[in-house]
Parts: sequence; C-alpha cells; structure tokens
Amino acid sequence: MEQVPTSVLSDDPCHLGEGPTYDMTTDTAWWFDIREGRLFEAQLGSGSIRVHALGRMASALGRIDAERQLIVAEDGLYIRKLADGAMTLFLPLEADNPATRSNDCRVHQSGTFWIGTMGKKAEPKAGAIYALHRGKISTLFPGVSIPNSICFSPDGATGYFTDTPRAVLYAVPLNPATGLPRGEPEVLLRHTGIGGLDGSVCDADGQIWNACWGASRIDVYSPQGERLRSLSVPARQASCPAFVGPDLSRLLVTSAWQDMDAAARAADPQAGCTFLLEASARGRAEPDVKLA
Repeated sequence: MEQVPTSVLSDDPCHLGEGPTYDMTTDTAWWFDIREGRLFEAQLGSGSIRVHALGRMASALGRIDAERQLIVAEDGLYIRKLADGAMTLFLPLEADNPATRSNDCRVHQSGTFWIGTMGKKAEPKAGAIYALHRGKISTLFPGVSIPNSICFSPDGATGYFTDTPRAVLYAVPLNPATGLPRGEPEVLLRHTGIGGLDGSVCDADGQIWNACWGASRIDVYSPQGERLRSLSVPARQASCPAFVGPDLSRLLVTSAWQDMDAAARAADPQAGCTFLLEASARGRAEPDVKLA
C-alpha cells in the first residue's frame, strides 16, 4: 500500500459521499452527499466550502457552461443555475419509480452523459445505465444492481463500468464521436480480495483510478486490467475519485459512513470525510455536458 501525502479537504462527514468533479475554469471541486441531499462546493485555492441543500437525493453533475450545471437526481435531470442555485427539471428519469435513485455517472468527451441508477436499498437488478445524448435518454445496460466505475479512455473509444456486486470491471467499445456503444461489454478484470469496485476515473495515460469500497484505498489499473498502484485512503469506504488542481495532479476522494454502527464509526473516525491525495497523477479535465 502506497502512502502519499494526504489532507482532509472537508471534515463534514458525508453519509454517502459521491460524484466528485472539478471545474478548472473556477478552481472549484463539487461532490454530493447522496443520502442527505447535499451538494458540496469547494474553492480549492482559498479552502472555502459551501454546502447546498438540494431537497432530493442527487449523485452527480456535469458542467453545461459558466452559468449552469446539469444535476442528476433521484427523479430526473435538473438544470441548476450557479448564481442562485435554482433548479429546473430538464428531463425525468425513473420518476415513476420511487424505489430507485441515481448513482455513479460521468460525462464522455463527446458531451454524452452516462448515468447509473439503482435501488435505494440496493435491490438486485433494480437499476440501469443510461446515456443522455442530444437531449434524449436511452438505456444502455438494464438490470444493474449497483452501477459504478463509469469512465472513459482518453481517446473516447472505450467506456468502463461495473455492477459492484458482480466484482467485474467491463470495457465496452464506443464511437468516440457520440460516446455510445458500438459493441458488447467485455470483462477487463475481476476484483478479488477485500472491498469492492466503486467509482473510477481515467487519467491522461488511460489508467483507471478506482476507489475500492471497504478497503481504504485507491487502486490504479492499466488499460489492460493490470493493477499498477494502490494508494492508502484514511477512511474504509472510499467511494469515488476526481483529478483536481491547476495541473490535475491531485486526487480528490469522497468517502461514506453508510451502514456503519457507532462502533464502526468510532474505529473509522474519518469515515465520510473528503480527502486530497498528492498522487502525482496525470489527470484529465472533465468535459462539459451537451444538452442538444
């Protein structure tokens, strides 16, 4: 296990921290506490952090432009204005199914948004992975229990995802111009040992940085599925990474205290905190989402 310099970006513990992303134009990191319906906004240069109450479970966002974000929530996609936080429904998604919510998501280089849903109690096969492409939502992979690790190779020609209970990371060939599949998913690697595959992000070299839920670490895999590095995280339930900073060399990692009783939280005092790892990464900027 590799120990890199690590600091606490936020000690406000997230019930279920998820969906971190970074806006290079404003040096701002964003992430969610899904269970509590909170959106965190951190100005990295100043260290200032604001917490926004969303009034619903939400798990991810994509930057539309300098004034708007697209928020993925439990009942649909919302356009959020940065100026005042006002949210307007853009498209419903599983709004007629109160048993599900959104989970892992990421924007492809083309502007297409891959969106995962799951049961609020992780019911088997209750969720799916969708694509928002040119203003319309289509189903990519149905019957998913816990969608995670959605990310894309630097050339946009490969997408990755997992259904966490299956302990398999899949690679699927994509049309780089659309971010949509042009072939069937294939097994890239099978996870064994402690923990499970959670959120992932690809760096500029195509390496896959995965948060290993339950194992207090970030694993780095080659595009061929070989584990190259394992970085220690000071919370057992690391949930999702994002590259941050002017040179995208640092790693923001969310975590969670979900399903931990008092004894477990006492043994894991930084559970739910959000961390910055000096990872010496070669990260990539997140693309903007395209609505049409």
